[in-house]
Amino acid sequence: MTVVRSILLFVLAALAEIGGAWLVWQGVREHRGWLWIGAGVLALGAYGFVATLQPDAHFGRILAAYGGVFVAGSLVWGMVVDGYRPDRFDVVGALVCLVGVAVIMYAPRG
Repeated sequence: MTVVRSILLFVLAALAEIGGAWLVWQGVREHRGWLWIGAGVLALGAYGFVATLQPDAHFGRILAAYGGVFVAGSLVWGMVVDGYRPDRFDVVGALVCLVGVAVIMYAPRG
């Protein structure tokens, strides 16, 4: 159950961070205004909080592993929200990152 909880927290963190960054991007680059920017800043703050809920107590491990989730999640976000179509190298790179997440977070430790 701990692994499932950890994965769900990584997904929630990715939604908050990627969504927050996207909102800021929309506010600034697409000229949607301060309301979008403010919502993005709040979402980015929520990301920081969600990361603290991970069952593992090692900050460096959590952030290192989350980096791989961020890479894959960013590509998924681009596909779903912006119509981006990743090429095979994007997909392979994201899969490599997710393997890294699995090794860092869920490898058996003695």
